[in-house]
Amino acid sequence: MTATNLTLRPRLIDPSVDHEIQAIVTGAAPGSACTTDLAAGPWVFDSRSGYGPGASMGDVIPTGSPRQGALPQEYREASDDELHARIIAAKQTLGEKVVVLGHFYQRDEVVRHADYVGDSFQLANAALEHPDAEAIVFCGVHFMAETADLLSTPEQAVILPNLAAGCSMADMADIDQVEECWEELEGLYGDLDTPDAEGLLPVIPVTYMNSSAAIKGFVGRHHGIVCTSSNARTVLEWAFARGRRVLFFPDQHLGRNTAKAMGVELSRMPMWNPAKPLGGSSEASLREARVILWHGFCSVHRRFTVDQIDQARAAHPGVRVIVHPECPMAVVDAADEAGSTDYIRKAIEARTEPTVFAIGTEINLVQRLAAEHPEHEIFCLDPVVCPCSTMYRIHPGYLAWVLEELVAGRVVNRIQVPAEVADPARVALERMLAARP
Repeated sequence: MTATNLTLRPRLIDPSVDHEIQAIVTGAAPGSACTTDLAAGPWVFDSRSGYGPGASMGDVIPTGSPRQGALPQEYREASDDELHARIIAAKQTLGEKVVVLGHFYQRDEVVRHADYVGDSFQLANAALEHPDAEAIVFCGVHFMAETADLLSTPEQAVILPNLAAGCSMADMADIDQVEECWEELEGLYGDLDTPDAEGLLPVIPVTYMNSSAAIKGFVGRHHGIVCTSSNARTVLEWAFARGRRVLFFPDQHLGRNTAKAMGVELSRMPMWNPAKPLGGSSEASLREARVILWHGFCSVHRRFTVDQIDQARAAHPGVRVIVHPECPMAVVDAADEAGSTDYIRKAIEARTEPTVFAIGTEINLVQRLAAEHPEHEIFCLDPVVCPCSTMYRIHPGYLAWVLEELVAGRVVNRIQVPAEVADPARVALERMLAARP
């Protein structure tokens, strides 16, 4: 089907990925999922080590990662309609005392209850806009809730409905590894906190928002900054104005794709593997480096391939392919465009003519966009339904539970960043919020 022969006949599309998974697993619908475990309630996996079923299920989870306690039986057994009604009732009772934030990658059954829906950058700003709310319920993953705690007032409680909703990418750069890397780089470049005769530091650390508060604190202490996929180019420009080179972590693909688009040669972007001396690179390549890339990745966006793009173009001549910059470089190069989740959303909204879109990002957002824009044909590049493992740990049952606990005067699953980490982390975040395109 080409873009020119699409009709404007409304197509009814169910935005619920959970419904699709249930139908696939029971045989009621064609298609495939990366694991049938996705059909189970996430509470089934709360007592097990690991990220849970989905894109990150094969990733190694660090020892001591947060786990969620048992969800009360009444929430596990409640129907979707009952949970929906209980969430609405609790929010009405709480009123302006609570604000619910929902990431684009959340399941539709959760997003419908969010007061704000956005990417990590947008939700970081939204957390600042409600200083009078007593509680911020963050339907996302752990590092996002930490960021909300950093930006909110000390009196506000930031709540993560399921403590097991972590992030495998964020876990690929822990504070001990980063500090060891910094020491090795200091042995190569000299004092990293002292500028040269031209006022430039040897290295500026830049961390993606998808990182722990401890990493953000490290960056804040060492003249660095946080970035998101929305403002990565602006942040790299900020860093290049202040340093000879950038240490970018934890996502190698966002760093590589952004720097390449800015004209940085691939030969000047060595990889840093924390398991190897000098990150597995030579002293010569590190001295010539413009961007040192940490060996991390997003398991959702690593699933997208050039072959998938080729298949989409063969099946849909004229298709417009848009992928997230966390995808591998070859995929970004083969696509028509690359941009953040908000960029993808706006690109579709701006298209007035019926168009076929093939999207390379998390399936919950793609499915929701397809339902919101029936005038277009929108599909995910990956034909296998495989949502983000950790985003999918947030279920309406957990949201109903934390809200009804607030109604009862109890705060559960509060996320708090220690002051010694929070202070420098805020500095790095404030630099990010000030560095607008």
